[in-house]
Amino acid sequence: MATTDDDRRPKYQRIADSLREAIQSGEYGPGDRLPGENDLISEHGVARMTARQALGVLQSEGLAESRKGAGVFVRAFRPLRRQGIKRLAQDQWGTGRSIWAADTEGRDLVVDQVSVSEEQAPAEFAEALGLAEGETACVRRRRFVLDGKPVLFATSYLPTSVAAGTPITDENPGPGGIYARLAEVGWKPIHFREEIRSRMPSKDEAEHLSIAAGTPVILIVRTAFAEDGRPVEINDMALDAASYILEYAFDA
Repeated sequence: MATTDDDRRPKYQRIADSLREAIQSGEYGPGDRLPGENDLISEHGVARMTARQALGVLQSEGLAESRKGAGVFVRAFRPLRRQGIKRLAQDQWGTGRSIWAADTEGRDLVVDQVSVSEEQAPAEFAEALGLAEGETACVRRRRFVLDGKPVLFATSYLPTSVAAGTPITDENPGPGGIYARLAEVGWKPIHFREEIRSRMPSKDEAEHLSIAAGTPVILIVRTAFAEDGRPVEINDMALDAASYILEYAFDA
């Protein structure tokens, strides 16, 4: 990358920008090793911390990943296009298909770290679900791993009075997932609301998603409403921001 004497960008940013351009031009392809700290020190005449910061920028953007003892490599993972409206349509889960089928295009999806318990929901979720004081929730925790890469960790909260005695309390609730099961017991979701924000990950989120502390996460809280307007599920999700493209297609 050409620079000028009046270029006021920090040195680490200039190096990161140059490497980013090299990745985008194809000079470095998926899986290729990027110049290491020693290479950057020699080429640019900078301190080790500056070289480390430059590589850290690319990692935080999701363009590169560090492999212990091997170096920093161009990330080979293809981002997942999350179709926010299509995936929640009744003709997905209502016909026994996973809502993920709208997104994965036949890619290898594994759900691991699954747990189901009965416990107190966080105060804000308990209030949103209309739970009485001391009333418990059915809590479902799952990690979703796509093509070997953890991409999402989700925690669902449902009123115990709704979930008890149904396959919702099983680790595998069956075809169509919990929305199909809710429909079978008279609580069919007919409306969804998603709230989206982003930030740096907590320690637990970074561990669940196997990401560096500087890689942002997308936080989505989805509420499912039954026909009478009652919230029947709140799904609290943390997504690896570098693994996702959020797509919303709708008519004007």
